[in-house]
Amino acid sequence: MKMVKGENLIYEYYLHNEAGEIEHTYRALDNVDIAINPGEFVVILGRNGSGKSTLARHLNALLLPQKGSLWIKGKDTSVKENIWLIRQQAGMVFQNPDNQIIATIVEEDIAFGPENLGTSPDIIRKRVDEALEAVEMKEYAKRSPNMLSGGQKQRVAIAGVLAMRPECIVLDEPTAMLDPSGRIEVMDTIKRLNKEENITIIHITHFMEEAVQADRVIVMDEGRVVLTGTPSEVFSNVIKMKEIGLDVPQVTELAFMLREKGINIDNNILTIEDMVHAICRLK
Repeated sequence: MKMVKGENLIYEYYLHNEAGEIEHTYRALDNVDIAINPGEFVVILGRNGSGKSTLARHLNALLLPQKGSLWIKGKDTSVKENIWLIRQQAGMVFQNPDNQIIATIVEEDIAFGPENLGTSPDIIRKRVDEALEAVEMKEYAKRSPNMLSGGQKQRVAIAGVLAMRPECIVLDEPTAMLDPSGRIEVMDTIKRLNKEENITIIHITHFMEEAVQADRVIVMDEGRVVLTGTPSEVFSNVIKMKEIGLDVPQVTELAFMLREKGINIDNNILTIEDMVHAICRLK
């Protein structure tokens, strides 16, 4: 069973005039098909307005398809009775952790979700401890979130989702407001949860260095999926990526330019280490 399966998803935003009449329609999702397997680490890329954040909100049933169908672990998001179960299975982490952290003590914030599920206190205690351990924040359990760095706050937000025991975590540009060290902290946490806990990760980002770490990359433009594949398969389409206003990793672009000059170098270079190995193999 797929963790996520969407067929012909359509979602439109409506702009109204002062009289309340629809003046303009913007199609954020335009017949999107998507399938994600349990345990996958998938990155969704796209420039602003491409539809990636709208899609992310569908995966947690914050938005529902106007046309088409979306299933999360076999549950149809259009069925009202499924929404609460879907939100337990697919947790959501947003761009700004300050909008997601509500308590004055770290461990109390992480306990908030399970408490709302009616979980017994002894199980909540166990879940909070395990979530803190998973994001390597156990020593900060009694701290105020206000005293934490941006990266640490985002890890607390992820722990709050983990305490709900989701099978999938959807992260909507969680590193956009962080400095480089904070981004590394969060990405290390995401990768560890995926590899060690087998949690499905759906990561929306505009940082190419984060995308190269995924199992698969989905590229969106104007509400449609325009590219999908492994990072090397997607980023080897340098011209296509540039046409839709996206960058590729610098070393990937360098390799493309070298091939344009007639140098026989690999077209699947994603990191500096890849480039070094490729250059060493040249004769």
